Amino acid sequence: MKELFPAKQVMGFVFSLILTAVALLVYFTDLSFGVGMTILLVTAFIQAFLQLVVFMHAGESKDGKSIYTTIFYGVIIALITVFGTLLILLWDM
Repeated sequence: MKELFPAKQVMGFVFSLILTAVALLVYFTDLSFGVGMTILLVTAFIQAFLQLVVFMHAGESKDGKSIYTTIFYGVIIALITVFGTLLILLWDM
């Protein structure tokens, strides 16, 4: 019966709830903007990675390395797009 219980998924769900509670605590406490945003960004990336690995089974396929490489490439492109937009529109460069 033990092999039928999805312990990995339950632990992932509990950890997701904890990360969500941390994000709510940031909202309801009086933190500075920088500290609050840092905590929110870190918890968001941890939760995204957790969802990808635990619930979408990214590491369980034969081509797990290519999946992680594609995700890394997508994050790099997103960062270039965001900072390029900020560079042009806000910082007038």
